[in-house]
Amino acid sequence: MQGMQSAIVTGPTGAVGMALINNLISHGIRVAAVVRPGSARAARIKDNPLLTKVECGLDELDKLKDRLARAGFRTGSADERMGGLVFYHLGWDGTFGNSRNNMHGQNLNVKYSLDAVDAANECGCEGWIGTGSQAEYGRFEGKLNAQVPAFPENGYGIAKLCAGQMTRIACSQYGMRHVWTRILSIYGPYDGEKTMVMSTIAALLDGRIPDCTKGEQEWDYLYSDDAGRALMLLGQSGHDGKIYCIGSGRTRPLREYIEDIRDAVNPDAQINFGAVDYAPKQVFYLCADISDLHDDTGFEPSTAFADGIKDTINYLKSEKFNEKN
Repeated sequence: MQGMQSAIVTGPTGAVGMALINNLISHGIRVAAVVRPGSARAARIKDNPLLTKVECGLDELDKLKDRLARAGFRTGSADERMGGLVFYHLGWDGTFGNSRNNMHGQNLNVKYSLDAVDAANECGCEGWIGTGSQAEYGRFEGKLNAQVPAFPENGYGIAKLCAGQMTRIACSQYGMRHVWTRILSIYGPYDGEKTMVMSTIAALLDGRIPDCTKGEQEWDYLYSDDAGRALMLLGQSGHDGKIYCIGSGRTRPLREYIEDIRDAVNPDAQINFGAVDYAPKQVFYLCADISDLHDDTGFEPSTAFADGIKDTINYLKSEKFNEKN
């Protein structure tokens, strides 16, 4: 397998996508960032000689090869595979709230994932990397790895599981390397405002008292830059047909994470622990088994939660400053 020289990335504007393209560029890898037409978040992606921004929606990936060509991004073809070109599919509609159980919408995501495999083949990619989720497992009291039975409990998890299985077969039919990841809880700059970490930081910065559960859940958090680095390494040396869980491999009570956030923003602030009831299907233990990820790529998490939280707080502060100005 030739070393990765260029990458096509869908869904590049979230926390993991931004971290991925930054890791790729810092290692001299050319990147085509595929953004939705008219995306306001595309402005997050800064100009770089190694980066090409291309507008293409998930529902029009059959046009991606032509749009890459018009933008000057070199690809191969289905008949002439281009060594060193990897396709990362992070794009997904409906990741939060009630949209997770929009069955028709989630089913469309499976189609878009297969369309992304077709697009990767048309571009002559050597490998295809897909991003799944802890939601594929449902509730499980143990470390998560590829051998743990998957029993998703919402449409989002079901669709991710289906997409992972179907894209593996599609890639095999095309002769492309297929890697599927199951990403656990990620935090960091550019993360969604509704996540526990971001909503808690925002409340504390605004001088509000965050309402939380009792925080008894044992949880695995990984900084977004580490997640982006893991994906980059899998693009270079992930094994065909394997599933890799991406996380820190360690747990702490959720309450301790929240207390770390409070201490970084304002040690004197109050937290309303127990003000929020646990969800009916609350997961109480979440941890990734990253032994395969480490063995195949050498990956180790490098950012302590306290350090990653400081960077995340500074990001949110800068966002609030920019909104005011």
